[in-house]
Amino acid sequence: APQAGKPWALDPVAVGALTLRTEFCRELLALQPAAVRGNASEIMALAGMSGGGRGVDTTDTAAAALPAAQALARQLNTVVAVTGEVDYVTDGQRTRAVTGGDPLMTRVVGTGCALSAVVAAAAAMPGDRLENVAAACGLMKLSGGKAALQGGPGSFTPAFLDALYAG
Repeated sequence: APQAGKPWALDPVAVGALTLRTEFCRELLALQPAAVRGNASEIMALAGMSGGGRGVDTTDTAAAALPAAQALARQLNTVVAVTGEVDYVTDGQRTRAVTGGDPLMTRVVGTGCALSAVVAAAAAMPGDRLENVAAACGLMKLSGGKAALQGGPGSFTPAFLDALYAG
């Protein structure tokens, strides 16, 4: 993508958990992602700050990781989304807080990866990248909230996908 001049997004899954994975993600940062999307511990690890938890099993909140996200965004001149109960999207100067969703979203494997895919698509769109990525996070939160109204955990995933498709 960088050689073709195409925007791309980095989802540093479980960075900080293994030295090799962390080093590899730091090498990828040199290729200038258009956006970085991770949970609190992942963003803190990328920024060189320690946190409570590793990778997908974070105990840190997105709010606690916001300073790390802002510093990383400034350092890389990119948009960083640190996601959790509240998602924070920053370019290092401006920050958007995205609320909504449902706790069931944390119980569905792959929701974070799906969010990263939507963030990547949004980062490639014309216009204000910060606002585009914040809108992507908002779409996922809105879809999760709608899906939760359909029933319990067994029906959440198909309802979530339907809501995401409907936009």
